[in-house]
Amino acid sequence: MARVTVEDCLDQVENRFELVILSAKRARQLANGATPTLEWDKDKPTVMALRELADNSIDKDVVMSDPDTPPYFS
Repeated sequence: MARVTVEDCLDQVENRFELVILSAKRARQLANGATPTLEWDKDKPTVMALRELADNSIDKDVVMSDPDTPPYFS
């Protein structure tokens, strides 16, 4: 399990504040049963969300348009 840093994620998301909102929203989706796009190896949903963002394996527009979680960033 590799450590995920903010700098890894900022290669995919340019704004730190957007990164926080995206990772929180994706973590909530994962905690509520969404299918992860990477192999999940005993990580917490927050770590998994950051790993997905760093790997660019999720589309941020899809995460933000999910109607099941409230919109925090537009």
